[in-house]
Amino acid sequence: MFIYSHIDAGLLAEFPQVKLIATCSTGYDHIDTGTCRERGIAVAHVPTHGEYTVAEHTFALILSLSRNVHKSYRHAVEGRMDLAMLTGFDLKDKTLGVVGAGRIGLHVVKIARGFGMRVLAYDVCQDLFLAELLNFAYVPLGQVLVESEIITLQAPYSPETHHLINRERVQQIKRGAILINTAGGGLVDTDALIEALDNGQLGGVGLDVVEGEELIKEEQELLHVPQAAEALQALVRRSVLLKKENVVFTPHNAFNSREALQRILDTTIENVRAWHRGESLNRII
Repeated sequence: MFIYSHIDAGLLAEFPQVKLIATCSTGYDHIDTGTCRERGIAVAHVPTHGEYTVAEHTFALILSLSRNVHKSYRHAVEGRMDLAMLTGFDLKDKTLGVVGAGRIGLHVVKIARGFGMRVLAYDVCQDLFLAELLNFAYVPLGQVLVESEIITLQAPYSPETHHLINRERVQQIKRGAILINTAGGGLVDTDALIEALDNGQLGGVGLDVVEGEELIKEEQELLHVPQAAEALQALVRRSVLLKKENVVFTPHNAFNSREALQRILDTTIENVRAWHRGESLNRII
């Protein structure tokens, strides 16, 4: 099972003998862990499979925007060849702000340093040894927003980080900066994002995730959603966002490399084998 399989108490009631749930994902908020604890059902996940895979994709989005790759393609298809409209900028000596310096964030830092970028990072957990080794600085979130030409979100999504980038924080971002999100759609307020693009507060946005992205996976069931009006509105906002020339979007594809997919399968198989051996490999419960 993956993140689009919702394992709630009602579904679990249909499987009285289940002993293990092995999800092929890092996240597990699609599983009713409370019911699993009550029933003694083990839950295992894939804690790591594509840190550098997602980090590489993050830089693919950054380069697409900094060098107008996506825009150049669109112009070429339309028969427009005005290079003055496609001038990009170098990454060297620019400041990259990394919001969430965990496994993925640290790989982003390494790549950025290879480009000769200055790196600022915000994280509630700090590894000062790695900061010295990789030559980056931990700073408050406000400083990341104010000083960075490019900001990339690598923080996990949770109720605490919902709309981490909202209208107030967007106004703190250096005018014309680029925002990248390969972490969680709910980290960013979509309405605030559209407004910032329209008024030039943001110079460009690279997205692998957006709010309401699960609706794309479940389009056929949209009419059966109780909050259909809100769901449709979310899709409309999304379509408006994706039509902008300075927005590069990939459909939750950052993890999707051959190697990463194989690691997901290998880890999930080993999780099941470990449970059979009585071991607690990658267990949430």
